[in-house]
Amino acid sequence: MNHQDIVRAVERLKAGGLVAFPTETVYGLGADARSEAAVARVFAAKGRPSNNPLIVHVPGLLMAEQLGVLDDRARALTRAFWPGPLSIVVPRAAGSGLAGGVTGGVRGGGATVALRSPDHPVALALLFSFGGPLVGPSANKSGGVSPTLAAHVREAFDEREVLTLDGGACAAGIESTVVWLGEAGGRARVLRPGVIGAAALGAVLGEEVDGPGLPGGAGVGVGVGGVLLSPGLLASHYAPRARCVVVEDLAGVDDLVGMEELAGAGGLVVVLSHSLVAEDELARLDLEGVELIEMPHEAWAYAGALYARLREADARGPLAIVVHRPPSAGETAEETAVWQAIMDRLARASAAR
Repeated sequence: MNHQDIVRAVERLKAGGLVAFPTETVYGLGADARSEAAVARVFAAKGRPSNNPLIVHVPGLLMAEQLGVLDDRARALTRAFWPGPLSIVVPRAAGSGLAGGVTGGVRGGGATVALRSPDHPVALALLFSFGGPLVGPSANKSGGVSPTLAAHVREAFDEREVLTLDGGACAAGIESTVVWLGEAGGRARVLRPGVIGAAALGAVLGEEVDGPGLPGGAGVGVGVGGVLLSPGLLASHYAPRARCVVVEDLAGVDDLVGMEELAGAGGLVVVLSHSLVAEDELARLDLEGVELIEMPHEAWAYAGALYARLREADARGPLAIVVHRPPSAGETAEETAVWQAIMDRLARASAAR
């Protein structure tokens, strides 16, 4: 990775093309957020539903304020967490100074915009060199497992279609927290959980922040006319090609292998488990056609490994991928937030399609 790679990427972006770039969360599929044609290419390349908005990546607060209306609460969050894995949903700015602001396609047709400044040297170098906002949804086909390595991006897109900047493995490994600051005078709410939790946001704002899905159920994150306020709200998402099942304990693997559609099929079942005794437990069950992929048992490491291990499991061509449910809480609020974000991804990866 050198300066010439950034120059080539900027040239591609200015010509309306697509560039995949690393962030601390996942690799993003970058395009000029002000260009209808470029944004349309992102949706087409991913096969993404048009009502699913895109997060706009900026180098910092100055550009963010030209695209959205940031109040004191939003500015406090940017000071505390930018650059970093936090996206903030705010009203779009009218008459933006950046050539009219982001396109309607970026916003999914809504009146808000999600903004983020990524904490990765390659992403920031690209943003500063380009001099404008970039959309950056995960650089993979819509609904699939997000990429955390440049190699994952290249599995999905030809280099002629998407120029890929290789910045190594993504440290956080799951998408950013998305927070909506609500209507005027309303409470802030986490729309998509990430490694920054509601408690950490509330500590900065000096007020309670609602966690994802509380209250309101399926309607949370849906604005006027059914427009989604944030990406990551679709029921099925982050999913491998193989069927994915989450079990409470490893004894559930025995039940799954005995199911009619798998019994006697002679296929492979891959198990992902964080348990230190998973190998012994599976040996005791004495099942054929079951392979184990070990997961970290620490929250941040688990998050960083999740998508890569799901891809590894999927590459083995299994009949099913079984995930041993990880903890729902940790010893601290920060650790609990990470486990909750992981469970959000697993719930969507295993949802009916």
